[in-house]
Amino acid sequence: MLEYLFGNPVIEKVLFYLQINQTCYPSQLKKVFQMPLYSFQRALGRLERGGVVVSHKQGKTLIYQFNPRYPFLLELKSFLDKAYKFFPDEVRQKYYEPIERKRPRRQGKPFRQAA
Repeated sequence: MLEYLFGNPVIEKVLFYLQINQTCYPSQLKKVFQMPLYSFQRALGRLERGGVVVSHKQGKTLIYQFNPRYPFLLELKSFLDKAYKFFPDEVRQKYYEPIERKRPRRQGKPFRQAA
């Protein structure tokens, strides 16, 4: 949808994913979008060089998030919010708002049976 504005579709996917989920890492994006890992590594590196995102290590994983010191962050987020409203619901559910566990299940916790 906005790949022509951002330069390529991978940058668009990364920005929208960060807008909705606040943080990401390259292999997570690879799994969600089922695209090559290198594409996301390159896109995140490019965004980091431009100052749009920052990274920090969490164990061995490099976690990315928006740079709070980026001068146009409020405008960028506002723009992404407006553009996100035009995404079809099936795209939103499939790629950007998946129900995904962020933490491991407590040991011994029983599984909930689907009705």
